[in-house]
Amino acid sequence: MSSPFPLYPTSINRWSSWAISNTFKISYTTKAKKAMGTHNLTVKQLYCCLLSSIFVIISFQASFSEAETHYHEFVIQAKPVRRLCRTRNTITVNGLFPGPTLEVRDGDTLVIKAINNARYNATLHWHGIRQLRNPWADGPDRVTQCPIQPGRSYTYHFTIENQEGTLWWHAHSRWLRATVYGALIIHPKLGSPFSFPVPMREIPILLGEWWDRNPMDVLRLADFTGAAPNVSDAYTINGQPGDLYRCSKQETVRFPVDPGETIRLRVINSGMNQELFFAVANHRLTVVAVDADCTMPFVTSFIMIAPGQTTDVLLTADQTPGLYYMAAHAYNSASAPFDNTTTTAILEYKSAPCNANNGKSSTPIFPQLPGFNDTNSAIAFTSSLRSPSKVNVPLQIDENLFFTVGLGLINCTNPNSPRCQGPNGTRFAASINNVSFVLPTRNSLMQAYYQGQPGVFTTDFPPVPPVKFDYTGNVSRGLWQPVKATKLYKLKFGARVQIVFQDTSIVTVEDHPMHLHGHHFAVVGSGFGNFNPQTDPAKFNLINPPYRNTIGNPPGGWVAIRFVADNPGIWLLHCHLDSHLNWGLAMAFLVENGVGKLQSVQPPPLDLPQC
Repeated sequence: MSSPFPLYPTSINRWSSWAISNTFKISYTTKAKKAMGTHNLTVKQLYCCLLSSIFVIISFQASFSEAETHYHEFVIQAKPVRRLCRTRNTITVNGLFPGPTLEVRDGDTLVIKAINNARYNATLHWHGIRQLRNPWADGPDRVTQCPIQPGRSYTYHFTIENQEGTLWWHAHSRWLRATVYGALIIHPKLGSPFSFPVPMREIPILLGEWWDRNPMDVLRLADFTGAAPNVSDAYTINGQPGDLYRCSKQETVRFPVDPGETIRLRVINSGMNQELFFAVANHRLTVVAVDADCTMPFVTSFIMIAPGQTTDVLLTADQTPGLYYMAAHAYNSASAPFDNTTTTAILEYKSAPCNANNGKSSTPIFPQLPGFNDTNSAIAFTSSLRSPSKVNVPLQIDENLFFTVGLGLINCTNPNSPRCQGPNGTRFAASINNVSFVLPTRNSLMQAYYQGQPGVFTTDFPPVPPVKFDYTGNVSRGLWQPVKATKLYKLKFGARVQIVFQDTSIVTVEDHPMHLHGHHFAVVGSGFGNFNPQTDPAKFNLINPPYRNTIGNPPGGWVAIRFVADNPGIWLLHCHLDSHLNWGLAMAFLVENGVGKLQSVQPPPLDLPQC
């Protein structure tokens, strides 16, 4: 439920009463002084002054009263969910799959009590919310908090500050997010202008993955064997697989539209391990925002969207009335097994004719999606993204970081062991700069830092790879095994940071969607092959690059981002393919406090879970 109320109502009302009463005092004093000849204000001028003062006070108070505080209770619990002909106990929020949609305005506050009635530890992450000075509400397990244990609760309390658009929330503990997720929609403040024509309606489109078994068991098996986890059995749109899967046709999601109306699709890739192509048959899509940042509008027949990313598109129902499939299938950039099925929903014109023989609607028209391995189309889409106007991009860089991102293999002393079922008797791993990230067990990183607890992490994460090599060429097998460690990189408050993410060909090249918590960043450049620090920066877009919170590198290539470290705390950076995160493709930044309270981490809440 949502309970709005004005921020600081008592203090504002007292201030307005004081101002009005003192306006009358000023009026009385001025009249007395006029009799003495010291002032020459007329009664009319005083009256206008009084009305102006009251108007300013009311306007000031109204600006605060626009902000609301929304109270919610999220009960994490197992509920029976039937998909693909089978009913399974599935971890949900409030019994819903997908979970509840949160709708707020910029400036609003969310107070969400998470009650864990499931049998697993759990945390919740508000993906893309900056959480300024408030890492305690960010959510990643063992990074900014210890998990919420079964039978316990924790209240996430945070304010939306200068953000609007499409974001989402999800579990951030192991593989719970396979089914624990939902949309988080931030509307502009009342009276704020839109950057594009306001659509008649808007529809959240959550793309997901479904396993025909408990996802936590899928992860547990992979952890034991060291092999890659089994791929999903279906993709979903708003929780439903669609017409092309067994026992699913009756539940296919339908979106009725009126001919000529324009709708806003808020597309979210809440899947676990797969970038996706998405399209609507015979309809053009106008991209207007990504990751809750506006873009220069451009028209396309499809989008490519990675796990963690959001894309807002406008669709006009300008085709012959009928049925048209929305569809999504994999963009597979790696030499690895993947789920090659296709999920569908139906865009249904309200005036669509029925089949004369049986009274049923005709078969929907299917869209043309790029091929599974069509990297050219994927790169063409992401390369089209621009901010709508000039943006502030750091031009002088304080921290110039070069991060290799990719897979690796851990050698086993007994390659025939059931725990070494990766390639050639190894175990899969992943790393950044050859460091495979290990989550702490004794405490969360943020709690250990705030409490001054030693021995939980070190701050010697390497700014460049320990060994320079031909990253996308034929890499020596001696470089395939990373080092496991819990290393952080320290940043001063306000540092201007550039990171180049360089893919490697170790095991396979791949698009790694990298997500940075607590910040958003400008995507200033990308390319194939090895990054050249002498020539490639000259091609950077430092005028109107897109801003994002999650970005992938071209497979066998690199991508460069820039941001200002203006948010104190510990913030996770990781690949949003959850199999890679589990293997260690992550690190964390420790952004030091700046000067004063407004540049320092706020104290932790009293109910913060303990490990």
